Amino acid sequence: MARTREQTAKRWDAGGTPPTRVRGAGGTPPTRVRGAGGTPPTRKGIPLIGSALELRRDLLGALERAMREDGDVVRFVAGPPGLRLVCYGVFHPDAVQQVLASKAARYRKDNTFYEELRITGGDGLLTSQDELWLRQKRFIQPLFTHRRIASYVPVMAEETARLIDRWDRVKEGVADIHADMTRLTLRIVGRALFGADVDQAVPIVRQEFPIVGEYVQKRGMSPVRIPRSWPTPANRRAARAQQAVYRICDELIAGRRATPARKTPASRDLLSLLIDARDGDEALSDDEIRDQVLVFLLAGHETTAVTLTFAFSLLGQHLDVQHRARAEAEQVLGGRVPTAEDVPRLRYTTMMLKEAMRLYPAAFVIGRHTPGGDQIGGYQIPPGSDIYVSPWVTHRHPEFWPDPERFDPDRFTADRESERHRYAWFPFGGGPRACIGQYFSMLEAAVVTAMVLQAYELTAPPCTLPLTTKITLRPASAVPCRIAPRRSGASAP
Repeated sequence: MARTREQTAKRWDAGGTPPTRVRGAGGTPPTRVRGAGGTPPTRKGIPLIGSALELRRDLLGALERAMREDGDVVRFVAGPPGLRLVCYGVFHPDAVQQVLASKAARYRKDNTFYEELRITGGDGLLTSQDELWLRQKRFIQPLFTHRRIASYVPVMAEETARLIDRWDRVKEGVADIHADMTRLTLRIVGRALFGADVDQAVPIVRQEFPIVGEYVQKRGMSPVRIPRSWPTPANRRAARAQQAVYRICDELIAGRRATPARKTPASRDLLSLLIDARDGDEALSDDEIRDQVLVFLLAGHETTAVTLTFAFSLLGQHLDVQHRARAEAEQVLGGRVPTAEDVPRLRYTTMMLKEAMRLYPAAFVIGRHTPGGDQIGGYQIPPGSDIYVSPWVTHRHPEFWPDPERFDPDRFTADRESERHRYAWFPFGGGPRACIGQYFSMLEAAVVTAMVLQAYELTAPPCTLPLTTKITLRPASAVPCRIAPRRSGASAP
């Protein structure tokens, strides 16, 4: 499932010349044939197993090729008879909007992946549905106001200052950006969640989460799932990892309930707020709190780590963009640590981060299940179908993104964003189930970027980064970047 930017750059080779006319760039958009109520085109594959090998070997490339060669709604058949999986990829922003927003009630999180994630990671806000989801949303939404999230900016700045201090001691001035960003974002979300207890929780999460994530991803994509109760090495390893994560969460919840210290202003971490949250006379149970904590840990560090990893790698290869973002940071901050009030003025930095997320969206596919079926793009989708929208593919749709592989933050000027389809860019999903932590993530990424650029000059070799598609998109190997200290870097808060 690994792929490289070089493979992506060659994506047109097998199918002729790509469309050259795009909306907003003049001329006529490329013709996209709509159905007339019939079945969507089926992706050609190998006899007996269909698209199974293509999807397994290069999932991102397979989805791109399907959009380019077959259209905006494509039927995939994978696997031999008896183990055959049928699903539908929808790629046009109109279709994405329909699935995630305008007809969201017809699309549920009932597919195999969400089932596995629900069993392993709890039924939190990411996986819950119906009345349970509405109940959780009533408790949790007030904890994610912009004002509340802005209160965590000092934590973001302090942890970034720790990273900068550690980088000052890096041998030979080369850092593994992905490893460092993963460590940094886990520390930040850990402190936001657990406050002073962060050092108790983070080492366990860092050790056990990758095991749990790998297990969920494999089972979620497999046509055959052996019972979890069977004592296989994989089942036993995943069960131990799950128990370790559950245990530390349960211990922290019990300890926080037992001490009155959580009532002090200094302890207003998210765990305390979840414990104190009320909807009328109702409160969240300990199991519900643990489920939310697990969601925040998973979604709150991996996705932002991916964004920062690729943003810094791209900045290291595009020095003109790096210099422009640094000049903005120095103009806005003057060498000091950013505050929440500074971030709206870091406009170009935000544009750069959005472009990095366009090219490398952490949530590269988003799945739904439609029990009653629907009509998408003029094609009939039968009841009981699994539907996949893909930020990776839609973010490269030639009707909306000219020269889609080019790194160009100016795509996200206010004027160009207002002219573009709302769902041509959707790294945080959309509709009622849009990521509740997107403001936290964007704020964190801007703070980290501004501080790092004031402190370091980054240089990355022009290379083809191998990618892997696990629960999130991520680099398949280390991401080296040369870091040269600058005298005018931001000081620690």
